[in-house]
Amino acid sequence: MNMDLALQTFLDESRELLSDMEHILLELETRPGEAELQNALFRCVHTVKGSAGMFGLDHVVNFTHVVENVLDRLRAGEMDLSRDLANLLLRCRDHISLLVEVPAPADAIQFEPAGATLLAELEPFQSLAPNQDEQITQVTAAPSNNGGLWRIQIRVHADALRHGMDPLGFIRFLGTLGELEQVTVLDKALPALDVFDPEACYLGFDLALRSPANRTAIEDVFEFAGDLYQLRIEEADSSSAPGPTCPGKPEKPARNGGPSDGAGLEEPLDPQQGRRKKSVQHLRIQADKLDNLINLVGELVIASATVSMDAHRSGDASARESAANLNLLVEEIRDSSLDLRMVPIGETFQRFQRVVRDVSSELGKDIELVITGAETELDKTVVEKIADPLTHLVRNACDHGVEMPGIRLEKGKPARGRVHLNAYHESGAVMIEVSDDGSGLNRDRLLAKAVERELVKADASLTDQEVFNLIFEPGFSTVEQVTNLSGRGVGMDVVRRNIEGLRGMVELVSPGVAGGTTFRIRLPLTLAIIDGFLARVGDATYVVPLEMVVECTELSAEQQKLSADQDYINLRQEVLPLIRLREQFSVPGAPGRRQNIIVVRHSGQKAGLIVDQLLGEHQTVIKPLSGIFSHLKGLSGSTILGSGQVALILDVPALISQISLREQVSLKSHGMRINQL
Repeated sequence: MNMDLALQTFLDESRELLSDMEHILLELETRPGEAELQNALFRCVHTVKGSAGMFGLDHVVNFTHVVENVLDRLRAGEMDLSRDLANLLLRCRDHISLLVEVPAPADAIQFEPAGATLLAELEPFQSLAPNQDEQITQVTAAPSNNGGLWRIQIRVHADALRHGMDPLGFIRFLGTLGELEQVTVLDKALPALDVFDPEACYLGFDLALRSPANRTAIEDVFEFAGDLYQLRIEEADSSSAPGPTCPGKPEKPARNGGPSDGAGLEEPLDPQQGRRKKSVQHLRIQADKLDNLINLVGELVIASATVSMDAHRSGDASARESAANLNLLVEEIRDSSLDLRMVPIGETFQRFQRVVRDVSSELGKDIELVITGAETELDKTVVEKIADPLTHLVRNACDHGVEMPGIRLEKGKPARGRVHLNAYHESGAVMIEVSDDGSGLNRDRLLAKAVERELVKADASLTDQEVFNLIFEPGFSTVEQVTNLSGRGVGMDVVRRNIEGLRGMVELVSPGVAGGTTFRIRLPLTLAIIDGFLARVGDATYVVPLEMVVECTELSAEQQKLSADQDYINLRQEVLPLIRLREQFSVPGAPGRRQNIIVVRHSGQKAGLIVDQLLGEHQTVIKPLSGIFSHLKGLSGSTILGSGQVALILDVPALISQISLREQVSLKSHGMRINQL
């Protein structure tokens, strides 16, 4: 691993640590004084500082050192985590997030004014030890000659360089703790040139460091190295036993000889021992490589379908058996590949703890965020793209949904409001709900605003659901005063458009008796590959997502005759609404003598899709529709069949929504006729 990749690893891990820092701070507000959380908070900042020092990122080290001092006082019980201190530490966390993204200290000058302001605010919370201010500046200033003399033995794992753990980075950072009086390079393990591996590390180091730092501070320099380094520390003027080794390595018994000749530690470290310890750890993979793998698997699925079709056409039993075995293997490869991109949605949900906290403080409200279903998994691509729509819905719930504490008390509610994020699986899809316990939507106010903006006529007769859905109209807003959070008429239409761009849909659940509002989002598990059911209408082929298919049946002659005159049939004493795909998509030609129904279900509603021919199950690689076709209702994408023919993927939720709209129009029309009579 070169230094660029090592720096990227540092950035990735720092982002994770800073995300953890935010979560821990928010949790500490609800569980004040918990030692485990306080220690974890300190370790987050401490690790970022140590790792930044290894890469020479002095602008990160200087700022995080001060934050670390404050957190050290906090975990020592010298002060409590007040609301003001929590706010300040969250702002410091945001500032560190900006600093770690800047690889060169010179480029961080733009952040110095904001950093200076935060440091001034941190000053009252620091432990003002006599030499503390000097210690903070030692990272960049000339080191002091004062302090004890430490003898440090460093033995490096052969794979250290491959993992980006350059020994010079650690030695350079040790120099910031004091003065390196001696550096001895041990090269006894260097092999002959014919077996020399340029990516391996064969060197050891013995150092003499004069520093006021204690043993723990020196050990902490190597915390980022994990199992790749072995460390032994001794006070040069003391006969005390050797210090502990770097975390993750057992200490070795000393051999005869002093530190300068490399005695006391193995040289080099055993490569196999390090590999055994690393085998249980996670492997980082670049997202674009994983995306490329999924694309290749998709093409493999198409190729497998072609092989299967050719085998059946050949009539060769052996070829059909081989094709069947190939299909099974491809299915396993497909499922395993997709599992690599499946991540719990809980990490995304946790981001909104900070959003709710900041928004409620800005609005003067007391709101808690409740999270359930955090373990629900879906495609990483979907998770990344759903974050922005969810952010708007959560902020909207805090602003419009939850009332001010005084109003809630007057209504007999607790002063603290609640926003609830919930996720669960349903029929092969992921459902996400954003709800609040506020007063709900005001139907009359929404309708009046719609009439004012000429979205509907004043004498229009609309159902409650139709009125509530008006909030998805572009620019629609009922807020009287524009604020930083809302009232500009931008948002809900964008939310719906973004969710539909993910082949999902969003609906507003009508408020119940207890009030409150719930937005329900339906998303596909993945955007790449699905199991589908093929059907033909005329010369056109359609794919129905298999998880929505309840059953398939042939229309009897009597049912076919009845269905020609009405939009429903009686299927085993159940009224089943019908959708004629031939009419829906204007497929040319007349229906065949025999027709079939594919019964589909979504959100508890059933419908029957009338098709000419049932073709069976098919693994479907989803290809997005191009721009000129993206506006078509009832279609969510396309796929390529083994024959090379293009098949269209049906958007079943959209089709069922059209049925609901059709029934509402029919009921209104029927009611108007009754009134006229």
